Amino acid sequence: MEGPAYNILPLEGPAMIENAAMNFPEVQAAIAALRAVGELSIPPELMLNPDMDLLDWLGALFGFQRDNVRNQREHLVLLLANAQMQLYQDGMSWDKLDENMIKRIRKKVTENYISWCRFVRKKHNLRGLDGKHQPFNGSRELLYTSLFLLIWGEAANLRFMPECLCFIFHNMANELNKMLDEDPTVRPAYGQPNGFLRGVVAPIYDVVKAETESNNNGTAPHSSWRNYDDLNEYFWSSRCFTQLRWPLDRHCSYLVEPRKVKKIGKTGFVEQRSFWNIFRSFDRLWIGYLLVLQACVVTLWHGGGPPWIELQKRDSLARFLSIFISWAILRLLQAVLDIGSQYSLVTRETFLIGVRMFLKVLVATAWVILFIIYYRIMWKQRHLDHYWSTPANDRLITFLYVAAAFCVPEVLALVLFVVPWLRNFIENSSWRIFHVLTWWFQTRAYVGRGLREGVADNIKYTLFWLCILASKFAFSYFLQIRPLIAPTKQILRTTNVTYKWHEFIPDGNRAALIALWGPVVLIYLMDTQIWYSIWSSMVGAFVGLLQHLGEIRNVEQLKLRFQIFPSAFQFVLMPREDAVVRDTWWAGVKDVMKRLSLRYGWLSPYEKVEWGQIEGGRFAHVWNQIIQIFREEDLISDRELELLEIPSEPWRRLTVFQWPSTLLANQVLLALEEVKYSRGDDAAVWKIICKTEYRRCAVIECYETMKHVMRRIIKNDSLEMAIFSSIFEEIDASRIQGRFTSTFSLRALPDVHARILDLIDVLLKKPTPKDLQKVVDALQNLYEELVQDFPYDSSVLENLREHSSTSRSDAEVLLFMEAVDLPASDEEAFFKQLRRLHTSLSTTDALLNVPKGLEARRRISFFCNSLFMTMPRAPQVEKMLAFSVLTPYYSEEVIFSKQQLKEENEDGVNIVFYLQKIFPDEWDNFLERMNKTPLEESKLWDDDAFELRMWASYRGQTLARTVRGMMYYERALELQAFLDTAAEVELLGIRDLLERGSSMNSIGSMGSMGSMGSIGSIGSDNEATELNRVKKKEMDLANAAMKFTYVVTCQIYGAQKIQKDNRADDILHLMKTYKALRIAYVDEVRTGRESKRFYSVLVKYDPVKQQEVEIYRIELPGPVKLGEGKPENQNHAIIFTRGDAVQTIDMNQEHYFEETIKMRNLLQEFRTFHGIRKPTILGVREHVFTGSVSSLAWFMSAQETVFVTLSQRVLANPLKIRMHYGHPDVFDRLWFISRGGISKASRTINISEDIFAGFNCTLRGGTVTHHEYIQAGKGRDVGLNQIAMFEAKVASGNGEQVLSRDVYRLGHRLDFFRMLSFYYTTVGFFISNMIVVLTVFVFLWSRVYLALSGIEASLTTGKNALANKALTAALNQQLVVQLGLLTILPMVVEIALEHGFTTALWDMITMQLQLASVFFTFSMGTRMHYFGRTLLHGGAKYRATGRGFVVKHEKFAENYRLYSRSHFTKGIELILLLVVYEAYGSATSSATYILVTITSWFLALTWIMAPFVFNPSGFDWLKTVEDFDDFMQWLWFKGDIFVKVEQSWEVWWEEEQSHFRTTGMWGKLLEIVLDLRFFLFQYGIVYHLSIANGSKSIFVYLISWSYMIVAGGLHYVLSSANERFAAKRHGLYRAIQAIVIVLIVAIIIVLLFVTNFRVLDLITSLLAFIPTGWGILQICLVLRRPFLDNSSIWGTIKAVARLYDLGMGMIVMAPVAILSWLPGFQAMQTRILYNEAFSRGLQISRLLVGKKSGRIGN
Repeated sequence: MEGPAYNILPLEGPAMIENAAMNFPEVQAAIAALRAVGELSIPPELMLNPDMDLLDWLGALFGFQRDNVRNQREHLVLLLANAQMQLYQDGMSWDKLDENMIKRIRKKVTENYISWCRFVRKKHNLRGLDGKHQPFNGSRELLYTSLFLLIWGEAANLRFMPECLCFIFHNMANELNKMLDEDPTVRPAYGQPNGFLRGVVAPIYDVVKAETESNNNGTAPHSSWRNYDDLNEYFWSSRCFTQLRWPLDRHCSYLVEPRKVKKIGKTGFVEQRSFWNIFRSFDRLWIGYLLVLQACVVTLWHGGGPPWIELQKRDSLARFLSIFISWAILRLLQAVLDIGSQYSLVTRETFLIGVRMFLKVLVATAWVILFIIYYRIMWKQRHLDHYWSTPANDRLITFLYVAAAFCVPEVLALVLFVVPWLRNFIENSSWRIFHVLTWWFQTRAYVGRGLREGVADNIKYTLFWLCILASKFAFSYFLQIRPLIAPTKQILRTTNVTYKWHEFIPDGNRAALIALWGPVVLIYLMDTQIWYSIWSSMVGAFVGLLQHLGEIRNVEQLKLRFQIFPSAFQFVLMPREDAVVRDTWWAGVKDVMKRLSLRYGWLSPYEKVEWGQIEGGRFAHVWNQIIQIFREEDLISDRELELLEIPSEPWRRLTVFQWPSTLLANQVLLALEEVKYSRGDDAAVWKIICKTEYRRCAVIECYETMKHVMRRIIKNDSLEMAIFSSIFEEIDASRIQGRFTSTFSLRALPDVHARILDLIDVLLKKPTPKDLQKVVDALQNLYEELVQDFPYDSSVLENLREHSSTSRSDAEVLLFMEAVDLPASDEEAFFKQLRRLHTSLSTTDALLNVPKGLEARRRISFFCNSLFMTMPRAPQVEKMLAFSVLTPYYSEEVIFSKQQLKEENEDGVNIVFYLQKIFPDEWDNFLERMNKTPLEESKLWDDDAFELRMWASYRGQTLARTVRGMMYYERALELQAFLDTAAEVELLGIRDLLERGSSMNSIGSMGSMGSMGSIGSIGSDNEATELNRVKKKEMDLANAAMKFTYVVTCQIYGAQKIQKDNRADDILHLMKTYKALRIAYVDEVRTGRESKRFYSVLVKYDPVKQQEVEIYRIELPGPVKLGEGKPENQNHAIIFTRGDAVQTIDMNQEHYFEETIKMRNLLQEFRTFHGIRKPTILGVREHVFTGSVSSLAWFMSAQETVFVTLSQRVLANPLKIRMHYGHPDVFDRLWFISRGGISKASRTINISEDIFAGFNCTLRGGTVTHHEYIQAGKGRDVGLNQIAMFEAKVASGNGEQVLSRDVYRLGHRLDFFRMLSFYYTTVGFFISNMIVVLTVFVFLWSRVYLALSGIEASLTTGKNALANKALTAALNQQLVVQLGLLTILPMVVEIALEHGFTTALWDMITMQLQLASVFFTFSMGTRMHYFGRTLLHGGAKYRATGRGFVVKHEKFAENYRLYSRSHFTKGIELILLLVVYEAYGSATSSATYILVTITSWFLALTWIMAPFVFNPSGFDWLKTVEDFDDFMQWLWFKGDIFVKVEQSWEVWWEEEQSHFRTTGMWGKLLEIVLDLRFFLFQYGIVYHLSIANGSKSIFVYLISWSYMIVAGGLHYVLSSANERFAAKRHGLYRAIQAIVIVLIVAIIIVLLFVTNFRVLDLITSLLAFIPTGWGILQICLVLRRPFLDNSSIWGTIKAVARLYDLGMGMIVMAPVAILSWLPGFQAMQTRILYNEAFSRGLQISRLLVGKKSGRIGN
């Protein structure tokens, strides 16, 4: 009878007996423990089940689904069995589970539940387990563990609500206790079949679903609906027990759907959209900055000395104390903001929150009043006495007393910072007295408690930030603020300002202070980001050096250290030989000493490794597997494979280790060159030979290999064999006796060498019997050389001649004619060794270009370098932590289809052709593997189409590439399981065979034997041995299967199968290829006309049944996707993962076999304390593999590489604030499944879902580390539009993070210095980007204001001239620093660390030549736009960037749609400001103007031109013409309901304004305020027109609006005439146009004669009125709803908007058209865009022209 399909362990059916894993005693012990039902009350429905276990019992009683029980049974059995495997104790019984292990798993699973019970002051329901004197109750431990896992396994979306699960578990455990301890007949409230899903999960799920439906697809304000966090935080108070109760009270307000009465509101936090969140979340930061700024200004105002001198003056000290008034005011502001944003939290049940907020406002107000009063009293006394008399000093002391009282909370916080364990104890304590004392300072929350690190870590990150802050404030004090004091005073003293417009404000020159100080203050507020970049670069480099990164950078360094690799590999990557590993201090010291000896080569070369040592065999086995996989991936050729591998064929009776041929190249020739001129004795010659380890091994190996060659090609019983045997014996004897130099002629060695090469050359041609004479001739020549010229000693010479003369009685037969035994042509092993010998003997140069491919070199270098880095020792596979890999997939590419690969773009280029040019070496290697020549490429589609599809897919960002990389884990674990237990005979079995005296013929017959991977087959001489080998193989595979699971959660796989989607077939192919691959998906089953049921399904491919089989099907309460898609997709499939850890892998990632070998080392980090805690997330380094595609891809790769290496390194150590950023991080799985999972899913607010896992981890007391001895690959976007969408997605996500409760709590609960680290490495980076751009705008608007008003002219001319050129230049340089240093410096440092300073310098120069600064500046504008818009208006959404190959030309209309509002409008505004400043400013020379504005011009031109500079064929004239036509067609195409954004301007314009539909009142108000700036142009410029005649009357400005009225009227007339008469009465339409033109000309003529109007005024007025029109248009868009949308003027507004977009499009296209028309720019642009690909053989000219001759895909 066939049993049900199983996942890893067949716990049901006949397969239980057949599966090797079921024979493990640990598995059997776990099954037995679960089946020990004891005296449990058995329900009737289970009576007939003889194999019933605890999970069956719980499932029947509590109404869990059958497949949920099956799934969690395997889950728990694997947990128990793997944990048992990790134990080793003397006298341990393997058939019984360890008691402490069972307790440890239960504690880890229920740890959060117990903590929650303490928090809500409820006694937990884990009875009979915590008593010290209570006997161990294994069944009870397992029952509680099983119950939690069953709840978690069926909770669906409720898994995002960990404390909700705690509430459910608490009540169900209580019911369980009643059945066990009180009345066995009692049944749970939801014990009916499927009762848990229907009665518990579904009601709460329905509330979640209703709330998410009320959020209007994520556009509703966050404050208007409850997200996952709100619904979960309801359970942070004991009211859940009194209101929701158990069984669930369906009438409880918690379960009431939105928009109904008694609905419960937000819980714990209200996410209000406002810029004030930046201040609220990080108030300590901003208060500190503002107070220091005030202190600096106050201190410098009356003296310019250092602060430590100025503050010794009593007046300066008294003025300094004014910061306490500001401090109190800022406290009051914080309290008011708290009330304004969190007032909706206050309910009848939470009135204490309202009381606290109200009292905070009162107290803060009291402090403000108190400080003001005492400050005035102090200075009043001082002024009365005219000096600091005793009463004045008393007033000062009194003020200090008041200030001291005000600072008491800060002093207390400082004390708790110095003693972090005390702070942790207070926050984690359940004592009410602590809750009362801390109530005033913060709301009591379940998370954010006990976050302080240890003293050592405190000291490290405190010193780091003290260095940064000291640098920042010293720079600010002396170079930013002090130079402004004198100009400020001079401006204040200036009275005779000549205004050029109507000035409303008396003493309006004081506005110049805002213009002067505005940019500097903004720089002051953000330049800490620059100092952080500088210091983190230095610290990151230092930490990297300590970790020994970049020590092996190239082949030369690899060659120097390779001889130590076997020992390093054995020490680091192989388990200890000791059966028992005890972690003692002495063992740690020995480990450190061993690492140092390996790292610095303290071992003697001859002690490192010799052949015959098992560690050499292990290393060779793994090394060859790595190289073989390189060949499978086409990274190396067949020839490179031979040169790189360590021989594993039969000739193993050598006395030296056979290093890869590439290391032995030219060593023999070098030795020969030195030896032939040597006049020394044998010791001197041996010293020459042993000059290097590789030379010694090469010489000895070639000599001994030559013996094998002669024995193979000469018959063993022939006389000729006897001759050579006597020669070899004489050579060996003379060498041993130390008379080699006196016996043989060293000068003859080159001739002997030449004869040997001649013989090898003949043999390598695989001679047939027809070629026998050539072999004989070569042997005779070698014989003559050895017998006649080589012997130096006459006695030896005579002996050899005598032996040869008597060797054959038949003189007619030539020597060797009948003695040669030609090797068969299929003896590949023999010829492989012969080729190796030929390489060693003939190579004249060091093979430093092997491997040729850069990727192979990089991977080998990194792997070898990592062997010398500090990492935990590897355990045996059976003792390692088990883990899973989880990859979310939706509808991305799985495997490229034939159609996709052959489809050509507009330039005639298809993907295959493109990849050929990007990866030319790998393409040649692929052809070699397919046995095709370059001339036979066209046959690939006929013979190897699928292989070609896979080759291309492995070079794209496809699921196939990701799956292949992750499945290397399985291969690595199988290999390691074999090596862990392999005996010496299994690794070096052939050596044992040789030493038993087997003949050379038998050796030759074994030449076709496999490599060392033939596990134990060598030397087997009976069937029993073979059977044992097969059994061991099965056990190794089973062991690996228990340690690794790979789940790809293909959410819509079921729908794809129904729709016959090709991607479903490709996924099935992946399952066929990889046996450990599991696919999880959501299946929708219709149960009626409108009703559906949803299931989480896990499937695999069954090779026996030859089909896909279903393993588990668990019903869900409804649709999975309620929030963000990716986390929901992960959440539904995480129940199918196994093990202690889970690694999150995205669709754009891959892995490498050599790195997967180090996974068991990495998992050991979970057992190591990092500070005062063990890690809960292990960060893993990444390599960005898309950097070679184009210059843009290179820039993105360099930027991303810095982020995933240096930045993460510093965040983890010393800052202790690393988060999870979606990298291949490894989670402590059991820790996270009880704390909300590995991401958050609330709609919109959690759009950057990954980082919230890090926030959640930190808030709940976890630790995130970073480890760089292992790396995974990652792809990034390669086209500018893709990159822009990615940057927009990240920036929008950070905009939402600012509003989130997680950021607010981290900003308040972390200590001050960790808070700084958190701020500047998350949202602070984007805030700083925004401030950088704002600084440029504030600077230019300030300059334009000063120029138009006339203040600048008054301040820079005459007797009151203000010499501010130096100040302006300093400000300009500061902007340069901000624009460039943030990205360039860390790149230089990281590249220098890992590749050398010269490489770093060259890369930076190359990047700048390829306009990297343009790219980074453009990206900064993208981040600023989307971050600011999201923060102000919302509208964040998932943006699909696409991960394909970008080789096509993007049309102008597409670029305009994407960058119009984010870059083009801002760039045009900057240019307009620069032009106005040039026209009306008071710059004394062009040089001064350039110095002041050069960075602004760079920024403006970058934002306008970058999309075309980095667009393939961006300056092609024909494409420019086509783009213009396409743009005009798009602009004038009418919109409709079915028209897409790409087709019509109207549709795009409506979508572009969508954020105004979701913004609030304050967002609209601030937007209007910002738009008012455009009116300044008109107000300032009209007074400078000639027609104004120098008048400064306000009526000049008012009359100027007549221009706007006339322009609006003319537009209305012309547009109305166009609609009415253009089609039917065209003549009348033309007449109206003519009348309008005549009227305009007449008005101009009248003005010319009547007034001072000049024609130049027409052009100048455009600078005045066009910005005004844009400002009016933007305000109308804000007021569209509810005022203007349905009004009669809305059509006119839309028409004007179209004209503005037409005008801006023309402004942007004009320089593109000019550059396209000029010759040479197209070639230059191509060179800039593809220079990196050029260096790797990319033929850009052919790629862009699209020549199709001889191309695959035609």
